[in-house]
Amino acid sequence: MPLTVHQFPCLEDNYGFLAKDEATGLAATIDTPDAGAILAELDKLGWTLDLILNTHWHPDHAGGNAEIKAATGCSIVGPGEVTRIAPLDRQVAGGDVVMLGQTRFEVLETGGHTLGHITYFDAADRIAFVGDTLFALGCGRLFEGTAEQMWTSLQRLAALPDETTVYCAHEYTASNARFALSVDDDPGLKARADRIFAMRERGEPTVPTTIALEKATNPFLRAPKLAARVGAGGQPDYAAFGAVRAAKDGFKG
Repeated sequence: MPLTVHQFPCLEDNYGFLAKDEATGLAATIDTPDAGAILAELDKLGWTLDLILNTHWHPDHAGGNAEIKAATGCSIVGPGEVTRIAPLDRQVAGGDVVMLGQTRFEVLETGGHTLGHITYFDAADRIAFVGDTLFALGCGRLFEGTAEQMWTSLQRLAALPDETTVYCAHEYTASNARFALSVDDDPGLKARADRIFAMRERGEPTVPTTIALEKATNPFLRAPKLAARVGAGGQPDYAAFGAVRAAKDGFKG
């Protein structure tokens, strides 16, 4: 039976994700950006929380761990770095498997935004919870990792099946689109950006996305093709990515 995902906005620009294994009725929250909002959604849906699945340690991803565990008795799973700010019941890393009822999540190593960042991939349902590694038309800032590490992580995600639904943790897509248009004149990107701007005008979410859509239009995944545009012609692919990331960091549009 499939995994059901319930998405809702919280904080300033985060998304909360609740995932329910339909075979057993057990649910997980992917990260804990806003404990009150997550508990309210669980109550509204009537879902039983079994797991917290943390992607990384940042407060808008793990800050609600203790409150939600106290309210629900759930177990907390995540990378070891989470213990910098919040409790963990089980530490996982790339190559591990986490079960939510009968749903099997593969843990993928996707460091770069933070050193220990991970992604949860449900291969049966082609669903990936990518935290702050990959965004619609964007990627996370390199707060702790290197460009080479992040490029490797993005390539790991790009290797997932094209139809994989990608749940990223923030609504950054309009600003990402404005930057993308400054470094890439691909017609597919222009068409997608127009759709995104219209969606945001209507107050509609631009998340989730898909691996295929990001490979086709995301300037961070297309970095080798944009190398000359960002002054990285002839350099390794990860260096081209690093140049695109640096350009985004300084972008004022």
